Amino acid sequence: MQSGCQGVFEELLAASALLPSAAPMACDEPAAVSGIFTRQNSSSTSSLDFEPDADYKFVESLEERYKCAYCHLVLRNPHQTGCGHRFCQQCILALRELNAAPTCPVDKETIKMHEVFKDNCCKREVLNLHVFCKNFPDCSSKVILGRYQEHLQQCLFECMQCTNDGCQDQVLRKDLKEHLRQHCKFREERCQYCNTYVVLINIENHEKNDCPDYPVPCLQNCSQIILKKEIEKHHAVCPEAEVDCPYKQYGCHVKVKRGKLAEHENSALREHMLQILDKNSRLEEQISDLYKSLECKEIKIQQLADAIEKCEKEFRQYTQLFGNNNNLMVSTQALASHLDKSARLESQVKQLIQMANQQQSKLDLQPLFDTIENVKQKIALMETYDQRLVVLEDQSSKHDLQINIHKAQLNKNEERFKLLEGTCYNGKLIWKITDYQKKKREAVEGRVLSIASQPFYTSRCGYRLCARAYLNGDGSGKGTHISLYFVVMRGEFDSLLLWPFKQKVTLMLLDQSGKKNHIVDVFRADPNSSSFKRPDGEMNIASGCPRFVPHTVLESTKNTYIRDDTLFLKVVVDLTDLEEL
Repeated sequence: MQSGCQGVFEELLAASALLPSAAPMACDEPAAVSGIFTRQNSSSTSSLDFEPDADYKFVESLEERYKCAYCHLVLRNPHQTGCGHRFCQQCILALRELNAAPTCPVDKETIKMHEVFKDNCCKREVLNLHVFCKNFPDCSSKVILGRYQEHLQQCLFECMQCTNDGCQDQVLRKDLKEHLRQHCKFREERCQYCNTYVVLINIENHEKNDCPDYPVPCLQNCSQIILKKEIEKHHAVCPEAEVDCPYKQYGCHVKVKRGKLAEHENSALREHMLQILDKNSRLEEQISDLYKSLECKEIKIQQLADAIEKCEKEFRQYTQLFGNNNNLMVSTQALASHLDKSARLESQVKQLIQMANQQQSKLDLQPLFDTIENVKQKIALMETYDQRLVVLEDQSSKHDLQINIHKAQLNKNEERFKLLEGTCYNGKLIWKITDYQKKKREAVEGRVLSIASQPFYTSRCGYRLCARAYLNGDGSGKGTHISLYFVVMRGEFDSLLLWPFKQKVTLMLLDQSGKKNHIVDVFRADPNSSSFKRPDGEMNIASGCPRFVPHTVLESTKNTYIRDDTLFLKVVVDLTDLEEL
């Protein structure tokens, strides 16, 4: 069987020699071999793959021709040697790492690396082998090996982690909805008091500490139950709260519960009246003392005025008496003495008048009334200013609203113009992805799992398409590869186009060194796949390569696929036999 199979593959090898993508290529290093095999992958099954280390249960016994001659497991990315035996791609590389001149473990012949080629025919046959679901017998599905991972993502009996934050429970996919709805301790439930959604495990703490509508007992040993948000208002009227007696300012320092305040006022009415009378009596005595002091000062002022008048009379008499030149010296001295005495008396009179005015102003309320009237006028003026300010604020809010509407429209138009400027209509897309490390970190953290390119078209009225990339991988490539997919979008002219979409699509990672050492993957649209039928929604399910390029190859310093934290992806649609409207 080996010789017959070898003859068939020799014919296939001879035929593939006419195609550049299938020609055997020499390599000197294992890493180079991996790169060459990746670029040679041009089969239509490039989007199919399976995990190599899983324990698969095949519906029919696995034939020896589908087993690796080195690891004896099912072939993954099969490569055929010059002696006609098949190996997994990783096994070929492992043999090369063990020995610079590796030998075939079957016939012990030396494996010449330039004769090794990728066996796409065998790969298609392996990917189409039927296997049981790993959840058999609960799941009775039989799927082809290439769709095994896709089936597990939909299998109702596959164990998966609860999607609620903080929950570590593993449940079957078919039980997930019921778990999320009834059993998960981290599901959100509505608070029975305030109707706010709270995580179930925290709802008791929320009710006791944060819920404003949670009923709590009054802190004053009151038997009433009050909402937490109204507790302060209740304390202002709570009959069990202790308050001061209203007659505290008159001397009653008793504290009594609000509910018994009226009883205290009735029982202590006589004491309260006596305290009020005593306070009034003291006030009347103070007023009487003030009036007496004022009368005394008025009498003293009058006495000083009389003394001044007496001094003036004496002064006039002295002037008449000592008018002669002989007595001029004596009269001058007497006059000076009287003038000094008069000045002292006048100073004392001024002091007494000032003190009397101060005492009078204490009892005069007219300045206070004038001040109050001025304050009222100022308050009225401020109220008019406040009304005008409200009108101006309302007008300002309206203007701000109009400005925001115009800004939003301008931003929308600007985005539309940018989109139109960058749109291609020749079936080709060159997608520039900047800030690679930042976007990959967001994908690893689960914040932004995928990014989409701008739309492009096969012609002005042709198919509307785009590309979608998972920088941290998707499906079987999650965490190890970049996944690149091709997406058919809903367009304006879909009713005039032929469906399903059947064109050949080329996905490329561009080499920025100028050596054109691009990584290429080619597939033809499957007319039976829902991904290529006329879109019912905004876009169809993406289809492409979950293991488009490994992170180790992309980010290697030996390669130049990333420069300045930027990489370029290219998508080309074959327009052959595509009729233009």
